[in-house]
Amino acid sequence: MATIVDSIEINRSPEDVFAYFDDLGKHGEWQQQIVSVRVETDGPTRVGTRATDKRRLPGGTRDISYEITEHDPPRRSSFRGVNGPIRPLGTVTVEPLDGGARSKLTLEFELKGKGLGVLFAPLARANARKEIPKSHQRLKAVLERER
Repeated sequence: MATIVDSIEINRSPEDVFAYFDDLGKHGEWQQQIVSVRVETDGPTRVGTRATDKRRLPGGTRDISYEITEHDPPRRSSFRGVNGPIRPLGTVTVEPLDGGARSKLTLEFELKGKGLGVLFAPLARANARKEIPKSHQRLKAVLERER
């Protein structure tokens, strides 16, 4: 189970990149698999915040619920899946480049199978390996267009 690691450089400050990524309701703007997002915790994103993404996945649409497990703006945020047979686990880091005028966003991502999910996790990982770089390109485009 190799961790998927993908990075992208974005022509925005770390504060701007992190603030946009931190707005869980906007994830569908740059992740094409997301049909809708329901943030289940009131207030700003923090440790303990929970959300559910309705995602188009091979085999149909599924609700994927997750919780924020680490939150250190504008540098780092981690999450873990809390339901389903295949659960995401990941960390996003945002590093300043060029004195903070640009940023490098890196996602470290795993999918852990539970029960029957162990059988399907390799397929899900292969799909994630294809989709994550595409999502990062869309994230970059959205953030650089907003300038």
